[in-house]
Amino acid sequence: MAHSGDDWWRDGIFYQIYPRSFQDSNGDGVGDLAGILRRLPYVKSLGVDAIWLSPIFPSPMADFGYDISDYVGIEPLFGTMEDFDALLGAAHDNGLKLILDLVPNHTSDQHPWFVESRSSRDNPKRDWYVWGDPKPDGSAPNNWLSEFGGSAWQFDETTGQYYYHAFLAQQPDLNWRNPDVRAAIYDAMRFWLEKGVDGFRVDVIWHLIKDAEFRDNPPNPHYVEGRPPNEKILTQYSTDQPEVHDVIAQMRRVTDAFGARVLIGEIYLPLHRLIAYYGNDLTGAQMPFNFALLSTFWSARSIEKIIEDYEKALPKGAWPNWVLGNHDRPRVASRIGPGQARVAAMLLLTLRGTPTLYYGDEIGMHQLAIAPEDVRDPFEKNVPGIGVGRDGCRTPMQWDSSNFGGFSEVRPWLPLPEDHIHENVVNLEADPRSILALYRRLIAVRKTCPPLVSGDYHPIAAQGDLLVYRRESAGRAVVVVLNLGPDPIAVTTSAVRFGSEILLSTFLDREGEKLEGVLDLRGNEGVVVSPPPHP
Repeated sequence: MAHSGDDWWRDGIFYQIYPRSFQDSNGDGVGDLAGILRRLPYVKSLGVDAIWLSPIFPSPMADFGYDISDYVGIEPLFGTMEDFDALLGAAHDNGLKLILDLVPNHTSDQHPWFVESRSSRDNPKRDWYVWGDPKPDGSAPNNWLSEFGGSAWQFDETTGQYYYHAFLAQQPDLNWRNPDVRAAIYDAMRFWLEKGVDGFRVDVIWHLIKDAEFRDNPPNPHYVEGRPPNEKILTQYSTDQPEVHDVIAQMRRVTDAFGARVLIGEIYLPLHRLIAYYGNDLTGAQMPFNFALLSTFWSARSIEKIIEDYEKALPKGAWPNWVLGNHDRPRVASRIGPGQARVAAMLLLTLRGTPTLYYGDEIGMHQLAIAPEDVRDPFEKNVPGIGVGRDGCRTPMQWDSSNFGGFSEVRPWLPLPEDHIHENVVNLEADPRSILALYRRLIAVRKTCPPLVSGDYHPIAAQGDLLVYRRESAGRAVVVVLNLGPDPIAVTTSAVRFGSEILLSTFLDREGEKLEGVLDLRGNEGVVVSPPPHP
């Protein structure tokens, strides 16, 4: 179902593609735009509404495209601008929106802007980046740490100052206090919006503004040894500064000038700070990503509390969103186990708000343990052995049982798990009760059931491993009952009265079943139930 109107993103379902890992079309072991185009019929068959592509711009690939050297080009590894135009046109022809990943916090150190900025202290672009004087002893301006380990300051011999990099040294941070920087990025946004791109997911949006005085960050009293070293300090002065909201409001004005576009923010912050990114009077990001389900303890009560807190905290009129997986976090099937992966799918697609799926989660792809010689992620290379590597959730899509999973005809940039021989699209499409069949069915049920798209969320009291809630709109309701544990449960609640009908079970074997007072759930089972009309 194609969506129109300014709020299409509210009832849409987003699907994130990591381009390196979706489909290789030219035999170099790396996915590309022509490959995504080839697999568009599959994406459409899922029933999703929008594709979000991780970065496809020219890049030296120090951080796999999150180090951009040209904001208005296409990385040759992924193809040409003609390939991009073909993909965008085909997506739109198929009723799919296309979202690009904007990385405005930092560029590559090979971006022409930075080459100029570091050439001399009086270069016109010097102030486009964040430069600081050494302390009297020659050390870095302050104690800020890189997210990827070590100091966030890199000394530049030529000009005798340090530049700031929140991530790799090859990713210098732009100075968003400089109006010229803002104008340059907004121009880049307009370039893609004029082409017809439907919006942006903005990378690390909470990092954009830093403390003007470069004050030291305070120590983290809750730091635990063995965690990433950057967590030793709180990012009080290096992220989430009040002025960032002016920037986001400006970005939003850029996208709004092109009509029905969406601005999504990547933000890892506590709830009370996350919701500020909706902006005053909702003039910020339409969807500040809500990552609560990525890190929570997987239990009925903790998830119930997360939903309740989020629903209560949302500003008036703000629209919720939910994410189960992405290119930075371990695969959901590995975090919570394959049994619960189906329950998680039902949760994601029946909660109030816009869901974002991560490629491969719909076929149950799991986190692959990467051998040391196969590690590609710079984060893992910088701080090895503590489990921060992101390669394991970026492995190639498993299309079929052939040598390289139908992803490529040559050895891919990352290995595939051995179980791709069984766990792949071709096999799962042949199984009417596979997790892939469940995702398709969930999406189809959601689309034909107004309460699941736009209905209110009402929690229903439950105990133990049960999570129960009602979605209701215009007098019609459905009840979602999820068993987050491995043991069977007999559910007796007035919410699933005598005569209720099961619309969908996560096992795909109970549609149309009428209940007679008790709902018997198997371990790791979720159901969507349609209550009988009120007498």
